[in-house]
Amino acid sequence: MTLIDREAELAAMDSALAGTAAGQAGIVLVEGAVGCGKSELADAVADRAEAAGATVLRALGSAAERELPLGILRQLIACTPPGVLPELTGEPGRANVGAMQAFSAAACELAAMAPVVIVVDDVHHADEQSCGYLLHLARTTRWARILLVLTESVHERGDDPVFGTELLRRPNFQRIRLERLNGAAVARLVAEQLGPDAAERLAGRFAEATGGNPLLLRAMVEEHRVTGAQEPEVGGAYAQAVLTCLYRCGPAVRELAEVLAVLDDLATAERAARLLDLPLATVNRGVQALSAAGILDGARFRYPAARAAVLEWTDDSARTELHRRAAELAHRSGVPAPVLHEAAEQLLADGAAERACACLELADRSGADDEQRAQFRTMLAAIAARSDPGAAERHLAGPLDLLRAGSLAPARLAALARLLATQGRIDEAAEVLERITAQDPSAQDGATRDGANRDAATRPGQGGRWADPLDGLSAFPRWTAAPPVEPGGVPRPVRAASPTTLWTIPEYAVDGSSGAAAELFLRGATLSEATVAPIGQAVRALLLTEGPARAMPWCHLYTEAAIRAGAPGWQAAFTALGAEVLLRQGDLTGAESRAAAAMDLLPERGGSVFAAGVSATLIRASTAMGRHDAAARELARPLPEGLAGSFQGLAHLRARGQYHLATNRFHAALGDFLQIGRTMRRWGLDRPLLLPWRIGAAEALIQLGEAHQAARFITDQLGSKDAAHPWVHGISLRLKAALSEPKERQVLLARAVDELRTVGDTYELVLAMADFGQVLKETGDSNRANMVNRRAWHLADECGAHALRERILPGHTATPGAPEGGRTDVGYAELDARLSESEKRVAMLAVHGHTNREIAMKLYITISTVEQHLTRVYRKLNITRRQQLPVDLHLLGAAEHA
Repeated sequence: MTLIDREAELAAMDSALAGTAAGQAGIVLVEGAVGCGKSELADAVADRAEAAGATVLRALGSAAERELPLGILRQLIACTPPGVLPELTGEPGRANVGAMQAFSAAACELAAMAPVVIVVDDVHHADEQSCGYLLHLARTTRWARILLVLTESVHERGDDPVFGTELLRRPNFQRIRLERLNGAAVARLVAEQLGPDAAERLAGRFAEATGGNPLLLRAMVEEHRVTGAQEPEVGGAYAQAVLTCLYRCGPAVRELAEVLAVLDDLATAERAARLLDLPLATVNRGVQALSAAGILDGARFRYPAARAAVLEWTDDSARTELHRRAAELAHRSGVPAPVLHEAAEQLLADGAAERACACLELADRSGADDEQRAQFRTMLAAIAARSDPGAAERHLAGPLDLLRAGSLAPARLAALARLLATQGRIDEAAEVLERITAQDPSAQDGATRDGANRDAATRPGQGGRWADPLDGLSAFPRWTAAPPVEPGGVPRPVRAASPTTLWTIPEYAVDGSSGAAAELFLRGATLSEATVAPIGQAVRALLLTEGPARAMPWCHLYTEAAIRAGAPGWQAAFTALGAEVLLRQGDLTGAESRAAAAMDLLPERGGSVFAAGVSATLIRASTAMGRHDAAARELARPLPEGLAGSFQGLAHLRARGQYHLATNRFHAALGDFLQIGRTMRRWGLDRPLLLPWRIGAAEALIQLGEAHQAARFITDQLGSKDAAHPWVHGISLRLKAALSEPKERQVLLARAVDELRTVGDTYELVLAMADFGQVLKETGDSNRANMVNRRAWHLADECGAHALRERILPGHTATPGAPEGGRTDVGYAELDARLSESEKRVAMLAVHGHTNREIAMKLYITISTVEQHLTRVYRKLNITRRQQLPVDLHLLGAAEHA
């Protein structure tokens, strides 16, 4: 390796070698800061000595072997053939004058044949006994051809002060001090490695970044040569070189570096001494060592990548604790609130959410102005959701008060609106967005804010849209992208988005592709503050468009991720979402249990919009199970402020409306469902897949004798795009059947059962089957009615709908018996085995009441083919007519799905 700017030092070493060859012993101590080339110079001397015919003995001191007696001396002896230098004898750890004399005499005999150069690198790590031998050699061999070359870190002396002092007293002692490279030397090295053009571009920056430390400089040059990166990478050659320097400096200096990295711009020797609980003089020596190495400039890191490397290297728990203590120290020292804010951001990056919150609370109390406090509270809301969604909501009260007072800075509006929207607080988010629009009318491109115009502007797939700055991205990770930035780092003006953007769902596609974007996002998403809301909405979109079977695995996955992250608030959110999935699946018992588990994860059971949403799931499950007292107790809880303008508020209205229906309070139920409709229309989110409020309203109207009005609601829902979804279509057909004549009712209910059996909602399937069994009984088909009712009873029992079970077969508390006439059911497995797939499709449509012509049109086959299939089915099942077809054929898919 070519030594740059070391000509004078090499000349001094050549002179020492020449003097030794002429018969005069010499002692050379090479000292310098870590990384400044002491070892390289010692190696160069050894190579030159060997080339001149000298005998070279080498040893390397290390902190790990400092306590190993005679470790250095044994390395030196191992460099010679056996017997040339005496074997070490005596008790380790005790001075042995005779052994020292024997070693010196043998060295002199070796030097009589050829000059001897003894090189000990990092002598400050040498053990005490070896130092004694070397000192004895220096004293007794002044006129022998022996050159002793030692290297030592200038800021880390050995433990034995006598050793250095005695060497200094020898008349043949010489000290060589290695300094960092100057700018010209840096340019020479860069030109040598990267070429003159690169040196012209990079030498100045490299010199500033490394302070001329040769080790750091060579690492930075090598990293640039290999990767071409303009800045060092975490874990790259430069970062490793910084860590190597710290390792060589010893544990005390390493710990100091960690503290200074945490303090960053607040770093002073005094503050570091307070955090480390060390004397200031001790810390000053460490600062001087790191400054001499070019790592620090004063008490601060010279280059950001060096500080990043130290922070990355520091143990996570130690770094988090240091950030907390540094924040407290800063607060006691009257440090400005923005600095505490930066500390909180680092704590959050380290995964220490609770300590980050504590740091922001300190910042909030540190004389911050209103704008700063709004910023801190908004950040607190984002962080606090990890542990307590209710606390996250409360943190936004201050910024909202400032908004309504007209004193919230424009820079804080977008973040506030986004957090309110993710919390489901749509009206309050809209309030913030209206302020953005009022301050910058161009922020809203052609989108109106109220009434029917807003419906068109925000309804997906229908005309205009609220302008969203992230329109080109997936609907799900839209809040994770970085804000657009103009050249020079100035944020571009962001156009206002609808507060309901995060809650929209894609249009249903029959081919199952509706959830493709959501699943694509979920496969690559890692749970964090930035992704938790879009992850939740992606799972919800899967639930609503593709059904509970596609959504539940993701609920499990992210619930476990929240547990691993130590985030009970996120755990509560995904547990509550899992309860919604189970409710949509018709698993009433499971939904109630999981919703209760989500409540148990909250520090306070009530008082928050989030908790009200979980409570709505409990109310709906309890109502469907017939546990009206439990639902009433949940409904009696105080409601949080702001619930009415939130998605959770709609969920509460839906739950209360269903409770009112179940307890025969039909006017109250109608009022709840109509209020849902008005709000969803105002928000531009009138989607039956999101919340089919027309079904509840129609049920209430039917009970109130307003069949005509009920029919209008049902027709309206069947005319929506969401009616293509089998769940929406199925529940709509069930209500339409309630307003139809028996014959048409049978056909409609058969179709409803057919639709609902494919979507995995057992409870809604049971409702349709119960009505289907009733109409079969009314039309005189008692055998099929009994079969349908038995299967419906079983499904109601499985999903926990005990009141519905009693309605289907009153008085039965155990498995119902066989149907009238003594005929037993054909088992599902037997049916499946007996009939071909084509025969099952034809027979199932026949069970639903379709004519042969309708079956032929649905299956794209001829009427003759339908007749042939039915004939074979009759023969295989030992029946003679269509009315004897077992309803179990129709329920094969439903049974498998359930």
